[in-house]
Amino acid sequence: MDEKRVTTNRTPRAALFVYIPYCPSVCTYCDFNVYARRASEFDAYADAVAMEIELTAQALQTPIQATSLAFGGGTPSILTLPQIEKIVGAARRHWEFVSDAEWTLEANPGTVDLEKLRGLRELGFARLSLGVQTFDDARLQQFNRAHTVAQSFEAFELARRAGFENINLDFMYGLPKQTPADWRETLNRALAFESEHLSLYGLQVEERTVLKKQIELGRVVQPDAEVAAEMYECAVDMLAAHGFVHYEISNFAKPGFASRHNKTYWLNEPYLGFGAGAHSLWYDARGESIRYENVKSPREYILRESRNESVIAKRESISPAMQMAETIFLGLRLAEGIAWERFRARFGVDAREVYREQVDTLSKSKLLRVNDERMWLTEQGMLLSNQLLWRFLPDE
Repeated sequence: MDEKRVTTNRTPRAALFVYIPYCPSVCTYCDFNVYARRASEFDAYADAVAMEIELTAQALQTPIQATSLAFGGGTPSILTLPQIEKIVGAARRHWEFVSDAEWTLEANPGTVDLEKLRGLRELGFARLSLGVQTFDDARLQQFNRAHTVAQSFEAFELARRAGFENINLDFMYGLPKQTPADWRETLNRALAFESEHLSLYGLQVEERTVLKKQIELGRVVQPDAEVAAEMYECAVDMLAAHGFVHYEISNFAKPGFASRHNKTYWLNEPYLGFGAGAHSLWYDARGESIRYENVKSPREYILRESRNESVIAKRESISPAMQMAETIFLGLRLAEGIAWERFRARFGVDAREVYREQVDTLSKSKLLRVNDERMWLTEQGMLLSNQLLWRFLPDE
């Protein structure tokens, strides 16, 4: 019996996440758990995810209200509507959704048409996240992206026609040879879409990726970190001038359109993940925090699920010290930061006392601001967040 499935839930609400590990092609910069050219597995994978949802819901033995449902990947929109509907049907049968639950699906231009988008709306998805990345066809081709700039425009137009009134667009900056002027033009074109949300990610050169090898061989120029920082600051200023709220390090939204599902992660609150390589954060019968990770291989995942075997690859108990540290580490990604009273109510201690040294050091460096209610990163602190937030992690 799957350990995750016999865990007793003491928390009445949770976010639900479905991971789809398939893509039309694998991008050169991608180090995610993704696989291309495996359409023959899609039916079996949808069956396996639906089964995992069903068995997990049965084993938790307590009612749970789902606050959100998000399909991520990979490229969830690569599945057919019937395959997506099978997974959604399992979630609806076994969990009650709060009245304002957020339903999100990630899609790549070129994998959606009007019929599919209308079908997604009918299934309950009201938020769509489109992976545009850049308005440069040459760069899209260089990164092995499976869409064109024209398809990005078409996908957005079709999504509006299908009734989506909450659309996010993903973009990357700090690309090889990309100039600040190039980035400003990208932002201007992105703003012309008049979407409700923008996610802007600095390109990271990850180990064991094609991009890493291309740079090592001299075929691609190493991205310039200082230029990328200039681009980030440019984006913060431009989007603020156009009414976007910078509510998380990489995320900007029109008022009322911040991603509620993603805030579950940043607030370090419970979530259940389904699919190959999916993660879950849950609590055992004693209220202790537990993290799970499913097997990464979709073929192994399908096989185990068909045999009613555990799909868990890793299970980790999180110490109280690490729970607190991760709550700080993740929460400081949000512009609102960490509220002292919320932290005390959750952990029974004052974060100002636990992290006195870190708070004093960062506030004196003008990277962190503190008042009687909360602490939060300055814009400069957000820019340097990867170099700062590790300070809150315990020596474990």
